[in-house]
Order: sequence, then C-alpha cells, then structure tokens
Amino acid sequence: MINKVEICGINTSKLPMLSNEEKDELLKKIKNGDADARQKFINCNLKLVLSVIKRFKSRNENADDLFQVGCIGLIKAIDNFDMSQNVQFSTYAVPMIIGEIRRYLRDNNPIRVSRSTRDLAYKALMVKDKFSKENQVEPTIEQIAKELGTTKEEIAFSLDAIQDPVSLQESVSGNDTDNLCIIDQISDKKNTDEHWAEDISIAEAMKKLSNKEMTIIQKRFFDCKTQMEVADEIGISQAQVSRLEKSAISHIKRSYK
Repeated sequence: MINKVEICGINTSKLPMLSNEEKDELLKKIKNGDADARQKFINCNLKLVLSVIKRFKSRNENADDLFQVGCIGLIKAIDNFDMSQNVQFSTYAVPMIIGEIRRYLRDNNPIRVSRSTRDLAYKALMVKDKFSKENQVEPTIEQIAKELGTTKEEIAFSLDAIQDPVSLQESVSGNDTDNLCIIDQISDKKNTDEHWAEDISIAEAMKKLSNKEMTIIQKRFFDCKTQMEVADEIGISQAQVSRLEKSAISHIKRSYK
C-alpha cells in the first residue's frame, strides 16, 4: 500500500518538482512569512515524505497514517531549517521526518517498553545507519555497543524490545491464502502424550491417599500454599503437615513406579 499513487487524497505521481534555485527562493520567502510559498514548498516536498515512509513498509502500518505523520515532520523541518548552514534541505528534513514517524510508532506500540530502552534502541539504529552508509556494510552488535559505550547484551535487548509483535495466526509465507500459520510450527513440549500419561498416573496414585493427605498435596502443590498456611486451614500443626506431606509423596512415588 505504501507504493500506491493515491495517498491521503494526493496523486503523488503529479506532485511538482523544484530545482535547487527554486527551493532556495521559496525558502527565503517562507522566512519572510509568505504563506503561499510555504504551502507550495510543502506540496513540492511530499515525494520526500513518500520516499521516507517506504522504509517502514515492513511495519504493516496504514500508509495514509504514516504519510500524515511524515508531513508533520516535513513541516517541522521547514520551520526549523537554517539556510545559513549550507546544507541541502532534504539532508536536514529526512531525519526529522524519520524521527516523527518513529515517535508515532513508539507511542502506538501495543507493547510498552521503557523510555530508556527505546532511546537506546533508536540510538543503536542511528549508529547502524551511519556506519552502513560510511562503510557499505552493517555493523555488528559489538561495534554498535562500543560506539555507544554499553554492552552488546543491552543493545540486543533494546533492539528486540522495539520489534513488532507477530500474530500466531499470521501466515508463514506472508500469503493470506496459505494454510500454514506460525502457530502450526510451534511445538508444545508440555501437552504431549508422555505428559498426559504422567498426569493420569499421578492422579490415579493420589486416589490411594487418605483424605487429609490428598488435601495437603492439593493445597501445597496445586494451590501453592506454604505448610504453615495449610496447617492453619485444616487445623493441625506445621510439623504434622510436613510429616503427612512426606508420607503422601512417598506413596505417590511407589505407585508411580
């Protein structure tokens, strides 16, 4: 959807392009308060926003929403751009647009991550982008950690923390018509035939316990109560609970064998 021509009611294929001279002239007018020049400059840079949101296509976010958020970043860039710095407007605007989109995605993430972890993750991504551009290869986790003065474990944890959750019902191939979902590839190590057989054997063994022994086992190992709590509930001493518990476990072990 991010590659579509019509986005937010705007036909991106018909957006005008400006020469560097025209951009400089409009920027000068904008600094002098020319509202028409500002609107024209925004319209002529919407393709810049479109090119940026393509970087986020893997996030499966609504393209129109990202485009609108990106436009906010574009407007902030226009309002804060300093022509005296001898920097191309696009060079200044792209990080502003990316930052605005990332803030939007961060604030709307269904999984809450601490601000310090998010900040570290975004710093790591910036280091990664810079390193990749300068060296034409992605940095390792160790290189990113060294640059930021932290450990590789913290970098890895922070980057994992900002990843989008994936539905277990999502198709493995990314094709909605495919019948194989992620949940189909997850093995269940608990609910196996072997574990069911063990549970049945234990249940049968518990039937041979006295009522008091069964009550103690139930409260201790299924209700997760302490021996003192069990003693208070059934009206005997903690020492008696301990003795009956050991006796019950011994009976279960013998039956289980």
